[in-house]
Amino acid sequence: MSQSSEEPSKRPLWKRYFLWGVPIAGLAGAFVAGIIFWGGFNTAMEATNTLPFCISCHEMRENVYEEYRGTIHDKNRTGVSAKCSDCHVPDPWIHKMVRKVKASRELFSKAMGTIDTPEKFEENRLRLATRVWESMKATDSRECRNCHTLEAMSPQFQVPRARKQHLTAMETGQTCIDCHKGIAHNEARHLLSYEDLERLEAPNPDHIREVPALFLESLAYIERIEAEEAVKAAAAEKAAAAEIDARVASAVEAAIAEEQAKAAQTASGEEASAAPAAEGDSVAANVDWGIVPASDLTLFYPGQATFEWVQNGKFHNGARPLTKGGEPCSSCHAAELETIGNKIVQGGELEPTPIPGKRGTIRVTAQAAHDDDNLYVRLQWPDAGHNPAPFAEGGKMDPDNQIKVAMMIVGTGVELGEPAGCWASCHADNTNMPFAPDAEAIAASGDIAGRLMVTDPGTGTIQKYLTESRTEVEVKGRRGKPLGGWDNLADEADIAQYLEDGTFLDLMRVYADGSATNGYLLDRRVENDGEIVAQASLDGATWTVVFARPLNSGAVGDVAIEPGKTYTFGIAIHDDFTANRFHHVTLDSTLALDDDSVTLNVVKQ
Repeated sequence: MSQSSEEPSKRPLWKRYFLWGVPIAGLAGAFVAGIIFWGGFNTAMEATNTLPFCISCHEMRENVYEEYRGTIHDKNRTGVSAKCSDCHVPDPWIHKMVRKVKASRELFSKAMGTIDTPEKFEENRLRLATRVWESMKATDSRECRNCHTLEAMSPQFQVPRARKQHLTAMETGQTCIDCHKGIAHNEARHLLSYEDLERLEAPNPDHIREVPALFLESLAYIERIEAEEAVKAAAAEKAAAAEIDARVASAVEAAIAEEQAKAAQTASGEEASAAPAAEGDSVAANVDWGIVPASDLTLFYPGQATFEWVQNGKFHNGARPLTKGGEPCSSCHAAELETIGNKIVQGGELEPTPIPGKRGTIRVTAQAAHDDDNLYVRLQWPDAGHNPAPFAEGGKMDPDNQIKVAMMIVGTGVELGEPAGCWASCHADNTNMPFAPDAEAIAASGDIAGRLMVTDPGTGTIQKYLTESRTEVEVKGRRGKPLGGWDNLADEADIAQYLEDGTFLDLMRVYADGSATNGYLLDRRVENDGEIVAQASLDGATWTVVFARPLNSGAVGDVAIEPGKTYTFGIAIHDDFTANRFHHVTLDSTLALDDDSVTLNVVKQ
C-alpha cells in the first residue's frame, strides 16, 4: 500500500503552546476572568463603603446618621467630611477584609430586629459603642490616624489644655479614642462603670511614641509668645492699679487737709486736733505697696464642680492626670478660666440654680510682703453691679457682707492638696451641693451633728472638710452610692493627730467691714486663736482688702511660713452678697518668701 501524500493537519495555535502544562489560552482566559472578578470585587467593596450604602437600612439612617449630621466630622471649616467607613473600616486591605467578614454578623442582627427601633438601639448603645472603643484602643486608633496624627499637630494652634493632653498622650501611651469618645454620635461614655472606664482609658505602653522635634519647637514658640503677652498685660494692669492708688492717695490727702482746716477753725485756745488716721493705716502701715510686685489672679465660678467630680473620670476627662500623675489643675486649665467660668455661671450640669447676670470670672491683683515677723497680703479687684439671687430673700444670701474674702494655705499630707489646692475641701455633700444631706438626715446623725457643731440639726448644713477627717469618702458613685462622706466622721483621736501633724487647710477670712477671722479646715471650719488684722474698702469701683498675720504664730491650725519653702494656696471671693458655694475661686497657686518663680512672691520690706 502506498503512503498518503497528505500532511496531517496542524492544530490551532492556541492549542499548540503550553505554559506550566496549561494551554496559553486557558491562562489568558483565567487572567481576563481574574481582572473582571477583581474589578467587580473591589467595586463591590467600595460600594459598601459609601455613605448611601451605610445608611440604606433604617436602623442606621434613623439613629446614628441623625446623630452624625452637623457634627465636626460631617461639616467643618475645611470642607472635609468623614463618612462612616473612614472611621469604622480599616484602610489596609487585610484588616479591611477581616472587618467585612465580622460585619456579616450585623446581617443576623438585622434579621433578628435587634436594634430596629430607637428604644432597642438605646438599650444596646453602650454594648455597640464599647465594641468600637475596644477595637480602636487595640489598634492605637488606626482609623483616626487615617486623617489625624499626633506628630503632625501644631501646638501653637491648639488651646493649652489640648497641647498638654496631646504631649502626655505621646509620652504615656494614650490614644485618640481615650479622650475623643462621642464626637460623631451621642455620648455614651457616662454609661460605663467606673471600673470599665479605668480599663478602657488606661495608657498602653505599646503606644508610647517619641515626641517629634517639630511638635516641641511649636510648643516652645507659642509658650514664649503667650508669656510675652502675659508680661504686657501685667504691666498694663499694674499701671491701672497705680493710677487707682494715686487717686486714692489724693483723696486721703484732701480729707486730711479738710480735717486740719476744720481743726484750725476751732475756738481760740483749743489745741488743733491731729488729723485722723486713714482707715486701715494700722494694717501693713510699714509696707510700700508701690514697689511690691503684683500677681494677676483669675478667679472663676466653679458651680458644683466638687472634689469628687474632679476625681471621677466619668465626669472629668482630667481625672486620670490629676489622681494618677499628680498633674496640677492649672497645667490644663490656667489659660481657659474665663471660658470655664462664663460657661458654668450660665447654668447647666454644674450649675442648676444660676444667678442671672453674675460674672463668670474676677480678675484680682494680688501683692504680698513680709518683715521679720508678719505676712502682709493685699488684694484688689473691680466691683460689679448687684445681680439678685432669685432663690434668696431680697436677692442677697448674706445681706451683711457685700464681699467676703478667704485665703487657704495647704498644710502637709492633704490628699491632692498640692495639685488641687483648696479644692480638697469642697465636697459633693456640702451645702448647696448635689448630695447635701437634708435636715432630717442631719438630725438623725446624732453625735455626728454634735461633733460637726451643727447647732440646729433641723436646719443646719454641712461645712467643708478634708477627706482625711472621714473614714470613707465615695468618689466613684458605685452602685448608686451618694458622693461624699459627711457622716463617716473619723475618731476624735485621729482628727487630733492630723491637726498635730499639720494636715489641714489654714483658713483666713476677711469681711466687708474689715473684720477678720483666723482658723483652719479639717473635719469642719474652726476659728482658732491665730492673730489676724484686716481692712476692706470700696474706693470708687475697686475693692481693696489688706490683711496681716504672723509668719509663725505657733497657734494650732496656722501654717508657719518659712524661708526656702513653697506653699500651695487658694483665694475665694464671695462677691455680691453671696454665701457658701456661690463664690469665685483660684486654681492651685503657690507662694514663697522672696522667690519670683512662684505665683505670689512674698517680698521682704
